Amino acid sequence: VVGAGLPIISTLKDLVYSGDRIVKIEAILSGTLSYIFNQFKGVQHFYEIVKDAQEKGYTEPDPRDDLSGLDFMRKMLILARDAGLEMELDEIKHEPILPEACQKAASVDMFYKELKKADAHFEKLKQQAENKKEVLRYIGVLEGGKVRLMLKSVGPSHPFYNLSGSDNIVAFTTQRYPADYPLVIKGAGAGAQVTAGGVFADVIRIGKNE
Repeated sequence: VVGAGLPIISTLKDLVYSGDRIVKIEAILSGTLSYIFNQFKGVQHFYEIVKDAQEKGYTEPDPRDDLSGLDFMRKMLILARDAGLEMELDEIKHEPILPEACQKAASVDMFYKELKKADAHFEKLKQQAENKKEVLRYIGVLEGGKVRLMLKSVGPSHPFYNLSGSDNIVAFTTQRYPADYPLVIKGAGAGAQVTAGGVFADVIRIGKNE
């Protein structure tokens, strides 16, 4: 479900149906990745945060299933198609989060050992962002008929800067909502109650259309 119970798909469809032109969509649609990068600041190490996320139940039993970005890619594909693009999953450009050794580790235990070895890599990324007074976010971007997922740093003026917890967020830049004032939807993107509420709303909507 894209954004659990958040009105992301319905808002996008309303924009399209009403004749607005989608210029750009920026999104964070993984509650797990949102939590990990929202916590990745100060003295905390990346491998510690991933382990914490797993212990809190935010990740799959193998955290690489979340850190691969595949689920995020699927959600961006749904947005792209609802925005009117004819696109397949393999057309989405995807910047890997994990070094290759982490991704190819033979077990979850080995994955954590490799992730700890890669600590300097992640610390460098964090330090580069902090030197610019920015924070790291893993963001999906739809623009110019293409979709890409990337790790980038954003400053205080960006709508994703103050994201917290495992929240999801989407910023629509359209003909009506220019880049300086995008339409932003933000809120809980994970959890049984909000996800169930979103699914139930979809069921009711389908029933009314029959």
